[in-house]
Amino acid sequence: MNKTSIARNPRARHDYHLLETWEAGLVLTGTEVKSLREGKASLGEAYAHVQRGEVWLEGLSISPYVHGSYNNPPPTRSRKLLLHRREIRKLIGATTQQGQTLIPLELYFKDGVAKVAIALAKAKKLHDKREDLKRRTADRELAREYRARRG
Repeated sequence: MNKTSIARNPRARHDYHLLETWEAGLVLTGTEVKSLREGKASLGEAYAHVQRGEVWLEGLSISPYVHGSYNNPPPTRSRKLLLHRREIRKLIGATTQQGQTLIPLELYFKDGVAKVAIALAKAKKLHDKREDLKRRTADRELAREYRARRG
């Protein structure tokens, strides 16, 4: 199982409580795959949604392939995600609940096939972000103190 990361969503774990994750295939054209192999993708503004029984990824930016022709696809077009029917039904039920959304976590190649890790997430409130920051700072201080006493 060879996995090569292309792009990550750095704000996902900071801004959301991740409830459940899935791995989905991605419908791409040939030049998009070549751009991904060069690492030319950004998940910064991306999100997923369910529409007419299909899951779509919006806002994923894949730069046009440099050596491509005039018919390179638009960089931020909608891209279909490939999931099993039971997973899609579960996503439909979950996203209809108030405050839950689908966000991409990482874009990667797994055994030569482009995949995206998506998560069902609930947005964090400001005080949740502050608590996480306090907890990380306390952990860092504790580790620093432990290292100082040990050596």
